[in-house]
Parts: sequence; C-alpha cells; structure tokens
Amino acid sequence: MLKTRKVQPGDLHIITTHRRKMFEDMGADPAVLDAMAHAFTVWLKPRLEDGRYFGYIVEENEAVVAGIGMMLVDWPPHTVHPDSSQRGYILNLFVEPEHRGHGIATDLTKLAESDLQVCGVTYAILHASTKGRSIYQKLGWSSTSEMAKILANI
Repeated sequence: MLKTRKVQPGDLHIITTHRRKMFEDMGADPAVLDAMAHAFTVWLKPRLEDGRYFGYIVEENEAVVAGIGMMLVDWPPHTVHPDSSQRGYILNLFVEPEHRGHGIATDLTKLAESDLQVCGVTYAILHASTKGRSIYQKLGWSSTSEMAKILANI
C-alpha cells in the first residue's frame, strides 16, 4: 500500500538520488551528474532544514518509490500574476521505473498544486522532461515563452 508523507530534512539523500536518476533518465553525462549531485546536496540541506524546500515522498512498505519538491520563488509582479510577488516552482518529480504508469506522478502534481494554492500562489512553473510533458498537459499546464542560455561552460 502506498503512503504519502511530507519531505523531512532526513530525506536529503533520497531527494538527491532521485534528482540524479531523473537527469540520468534524460541522458545527462555521468560526470556532470556527479558534480551536480554534490553541489545539489550542499544547496538542498539548509533549504530542507528551514522549509524553503518542501514536498512529498511516496513509500511502499517503507521503501521510497517517488517524490516531488516545491519552492516559493521571489518574482516581480507580472501580467500572469499581477498582485503577487512570488511563483510556485515544482521540481524533482521522480517515480521509480517499476512504479510508473499508476498515476503517482499525476497525484503528486495535484498535491503540489494544492499546497502552492494554500501558500497563496496563483502561478506556478516547472520544467518538464519529454516523458513527463503529457502528464502536465493533461493537468492543464502549458508551454510558455521562456528561453534559456548557458552562460558558462560546465
């Protein structure tokens, strides 16, 4: 039976592992993943401890099978959220391969949306992998005009 619980500071390792697996599934270079995992752990630790990073873990028989993270991002008022100076950001959604296709990602995304609304957020963003895009589209998420550029070599 699946059990969903809130992320805790003790989940640092599993969140880092899920993030690495998520990017591994997208074909990222293992050497880059090593560097990212270390830097991410250092970045995440204080945010887990003070609640700036929050989310959920899904377990089955005490084994972690999925997780999702959220943050509130300081953002100037915008045409899509004219009365708010923050956006919700959903990140690190990962479901272990043997548990995919059962609605866990959809349920976690809906739970995250609800939590962000409770925080007063009226606009949320996320970055979708090719595999995850259809899940978000079915929930009403749409592509935006965002562009990106790497400004330094890794």
